[in-house]
Amino acid sequence: MKKILLLFAGLLLMSSYAKVDAQIISESAKRKVSIGIDIFTDIWLNEPANMSMRTAQQGANVFLQYNFKLGNSHSTSFAMGIGIDNHNMYSNAIIKNIKADTIVFVPLSNDVKYKRSKVNIVSVTAPIELKFRTKMGFKISAGMKLGYIIDNKEKYVGEPPSGGPEVNQKIKGISQFETLTFGPTLRIGYKFINLYGYYQISSVFRMGHGPQLSPLSIGITLTPF
Repeated sequence: MKKILLLFAGLLLMSSYAKVDAQIISESAKRKVSIGIDIFTDIWLNEPANMSMRTAQQGANVFLQYNFKLGNSHSTSFAMGIGIDNHNMYSNAIIKNIKADTIVFVPLSNDVKYKRSKVNIVSVTAPIELKFRTKMGFKISAGMKLGYIIDNKEKYVGEPPSGGPEVNQKIKGISQFETLTFGPTLRIGYKFINLYGYYQISSVFRMGHGPQLSPLSIGITLTPF
């Protein structure tokens, strides 16, 4: 997530330069490209009965889109582009065996002291949206997002369940993930800030090979331009 925020900081600097150098980049040219970041919390759906999720499940996405004007009006456009999505799932459980045929989450005992137990999922996405904006700066966009998972890992900081000193471990390559993700998106806002929503229709794990978890993301979108 830190890498995503650093990338967005770079995008902000690029945006600031574009505003200062307005003679080189016209307003109409800037409207053709949208860059931004989604900052959100995930509500994980279909969690196992013996698994407790943390209330705050922070995540972040960055994206770049090209806007195609529809008709003679500048108010409506069709956008498509590329992005990087980062979701986190914090809970009171760890995966019994990340290479198993069926992924099982095992709750940690109340006697185990731990600081963090999470699963992290990173995917490259192809968002498409239909956008509408008014002259006053109000905007609404609705679309779909198709993703391809490029990285996943389990991170645990705390006492091992079997006892012993605190460990800080990161294990990559959890099996049984669905490779492709997809779901609808919605943004409503004013100028550079929007409310953001995404519902992942596809589940995290393959049917019958793990809990049918999927994220519902709610947050804000910041767009330098």
